[in-house]
Amino acid sequence: MQVNVHQAKSQLSKLIERALAGEEVIIARNNKPTVRLEVLPEARDKRRLGALKGLVKYMANDFDETPDDFKGYM
Repeated sequence: MQVNVHQAKSQLSKLIERALAGEEVIIARNNKPTVRLEVLPEARDKRRLGALKGLVKYMANDFDETPDDFKGYM
């Protein structure tokens, strides 16, 4: 996403949130890309193992089997 300096001034909080979500944010001056809004490594959320535990309600018994129409590629 590219925004001009005026938009960046008025929407900085929203642009920071978008950058934190992984979107590239470029700020331009006179329609020329000038700077990139970049998230610092220490500001990124730490991954938590097991954070999604319990969300899978059902898994088919053959979920890890190779599909019949794909076996020819192996």
